[in-house]
Amino acid sequence: MQNTSAPASASPLSPLILACLAATWLIWGSTYLAIRFALAGFAPFFMMGTRFLLAGALLLGWMRWRGAALPRPVEWRNAFIVGTLMLGCGMGCTAIAEQTIGSGVVVAFIAVTPLLMVVLTLAYGIRPKGGEVLGVLVGLVGVIMLTQGTGFRSSAAGLVAMVVACSGWSLGSVLSQRQLPLAAGATGFASEMLCGGIVLLVLSALRGEPASLDAPPSAWLAWLYLTTFGSLVAFNAYMYLLSRATPGVAVSYTYVNPVIAMLLGVAIGGERIAPWEWLSALVILAGVVILFLSRRRATTVR
Repeated sequence: MQNTSAPASASPLSPLILACLAATWLIWGSTYLAIRFALAGFAPFFMMGTRFLLAGALLLGWMRWRGAALPRPVEWRNAFIVGTLMLGCGMGCTAIAEQTIGSGVVVAFIAVTPLLMVVLTLAYGIRPKGGEVLGVLVGLVGVIMLTQGTGFRSSAAGLVAMVVACSGWSLGSVLSQRQLPLAAGATGFASEMLCGGIVLLVLSALRGEPASLDAPPSAWLAWLYLTTFGSLVAFNAYMYLLSRATPGVAVSYTYVNPVIAMLLGVAIGGERIAPWEWLSALVILAGVVILFLSRRRATTVR
């Protein structure tokens, strides 16, 4: 869950901070290839739904064991809306897209999410600075370039799925920050995963996806990796970063993940990424870097 508010006092890059950074950079960067392997044995919405439902149940159970209170009814409502947008639309449509588009290209497209969030926050009267506008424009050019690549041109359905995925994730992130707060700490994120997982399973049933568990070992290993490391370890590491590090450090994964995902897709997944798509990804990453540098500069000035 993204949060633009700075922590009360940013901690230095301690070993724990570095470990959390490694988790969000490496684990999240690898989850898109893991999704591709999991899709070899599971239907997309069913795979994502079971992943988040189990992770949410485990996390909420752990928080209850530690004495945390359950979310209030209004917080469950917020978790349902945010979970539907971020997990139902965001992660569900990402899995749909990965059926026809390589994981490296998918995550390069996802890198535009912070830029889209800047645009969405205009509705709350938050005006971007000059550097942020430049970052949004550069990122937009990169996305337009990426959609002209061979991967997206050969899969119109994949392109539409990615547009829905990025829009849902960005809108859910902004609403959770500005209008629909979740329960405090990990309890709120657990409620979001539970609600999002239920929504994904309902969508799976409506699409008539098979609820078969007869998947090859590689698909099960990928699903287990996504559930434990992707949903539990990396997300909790990110939540810790939000409370202990500067916002620029916490969300640095957005311009590290695409590089890792594309390299893993080529090296392990056997994916072929055209030079035009590499160039497009670099332009998108340049826009994201410009955006975060301008935000960091503005925070320093204040």
